[in-house]
Amino acid sequence: MARRRRRRLARVGKRAHDDGHRRSSRTKIARPLDGREAMRLYHFLNAEYGLLNIRHRRLKIGRINELNDPFEFLGVATKSASLRRRYQRLKDGLNDYMGLVCFSANWDNPVQWAHYADRHRGICLGFEVRAQAHKVTYVSERLLARPSAMKSEGPKAEAHVTEILTTKFEHWSYEDEYRLFPQLQERDPSGRYFLAFDDQVALREVIVGHRSAISRADIAQALGPLAPQVIAYKARLAFRSFDVVRQKNDRLWE
Repeated sequence: MARRRRRRLARVGKRAHDDGHRRSSRTKIARPLDGREAMRLYHFLNAEYGLLNIRHRRLKIGRINELNDPFEFLGVATKSASLRRRYQRLKDGLNDYMGLVCFSANWDNPVQWAHYADRHRGICLGFEVRAQAHKVTYVSERLLARPSAMKSEGPKAEAHVTEILTTKFEHWSYEDEYRLFPQLQERDPSGRYFLAFDDQVALREVIVGHRSAISRADIAQALGPLAPQVIAYKARLAFRSFDVVRQKNDRLWE
């Protein structure tokens, strides 16, 4: 019985995020059918995994049950133990079906460099994203439980799942986050899932942290044939604000 409920909840999540798109045969985001315009979105990494992802043309897909924030996908407020178990089953069902890849709308926040790019020693990858990206909403209070919406599959259940997938506590708002939700398909030999670079998630920028020892040659080697399509530059701290900005003096990056 519990397994059947879990599968049903996974189907709700599937419909909430398929959105009428086709899926490719590899582990990629579904192709949009509506001619959606591209967004420039950014993904922070440490130096090792940043270079590795460029070389392999891919990003790691995060697992829903392994995220940093324990409130992720459990942001509903309820004292009911049975309801909490129900939402946990929803989370587990979604975890079985799909993962997520997180981006930011900007790369100039020093806190993000500190938290996600190894204290400014890593890199930030800028992507032209045409796949459906979901903007995260930041709130001060937890969501209302909607048990009636979860009783059966349909638009109300799908809307509630989407709300759960894209809501976080307001203290995370510095991330200015957008999310992609790829279906989990083929694991690589390490047991992980990856999202391949393609025309829906196309690498366009490589920004090297101001403390990073990554050289131009390192980036060029990792990019290989992609180099003509990608702008690479070094970051620095702004002189008059708490921003990270582009280092315009190219001689300071060897």
